[in-house]
Amino acid sequence: MALKRGKKYQDAAKKVDADKLYAINDAVSLVKEIDYAKFDATIEIAFNLNVDTKQADQQLRGAVVLPNGTGKEQTVIVFAKGDKAKDAQAAGADVVGDDDLVARIQDGWLDFDVAIATPDMMAQVGRLGRVLGPKGLMPNPKTGTVTMDVTKAVNESKAGKVTYRTDRDGNVHVPAGKVSFDDNKLVENITTIEDIVAKARPASVRGTYIKHVSVSSTFGPSVNVDLASF
Repeated sequence: MALKRGKKYQDAAKKVDADKLYAINDAVSLVKEIDYAKFDATIEIAFNLNVDTKQADQQLRGAVVLPNGTGKEQTVIVFAKGDKAKDAQAAGADVVGDDDLVARIQDGWLDFDVAIATPDMMAQVGRLGRVLGPKGLMPNPKTGTVTMDVTKAVNESKAGKVTYRTDRDGNVHVPAGKVSFDDNKLVENITTIEDIVAKARPASVRGTYIKHVSVSSTFGPSVNVDLASF
C-alpha cells in the first residue's frame, strides 16, 4: 500500500523537481525552504551505496566529528573505573559508572545519546547488547566509543560526533545539523560526511560506489543531490 502523505508534505513536494540533481548548495537551501515542521528539524543526508552488506568487508561503520556540530546537546555516559572514570568526569561526561551503570540500564534507564566504554569494561557492557544494540547505542571500537582515551571520546561526542553505518540495503543515513543552521555551515557538515563515506569505499567494490545522494529535513521530502557538486 502506498504511503499517504499529508497536505503540507504534498505542497512541499511540489516545489521539488524529482528528476533533477541539485547542486549541494541549492539542495540545502531548498530543503530549508520547504521544511514545515513547527520545531527546529534535523537535516539528514542519505546515501545509497553499491555494496553487498552480506559481505563483512562491505559493511560500513564509523564516525565523524562535524565541524559545526549537530545542533543537539548530547547526553554522554561512560563505563569506566578508577582513573579513567575520573578522566571521563573531568571531560564532562553526564554519567560515569561501572557495574552500577550496567545495572541501571538493565533496569530500563536509556536517557542518553552516546555510550562510551573502556576495553576492560566490555565484558560487563556486553550483557547490555540486546538493549543497546537495536538502538545503536552499543559502544564499538569502529566508532571510537570503545577506547582508553575517554577524554577524547567524550570531547568529540560533545562537539558533534555522528556515527554512520549501512543498513541491509546499502543505505546510510547521517544527521548533518538543524534547519536553523546557516546554509554554509550545513554544506560544510554535509561535505565532511560525504568525504568520509567516499573514503570508506571497500576495496572489493567494483563500478559505481555512491549510486544516489539526497538531503531532507525530518518531515520534508528529499532533494536529490548531484554528487559532482561536492
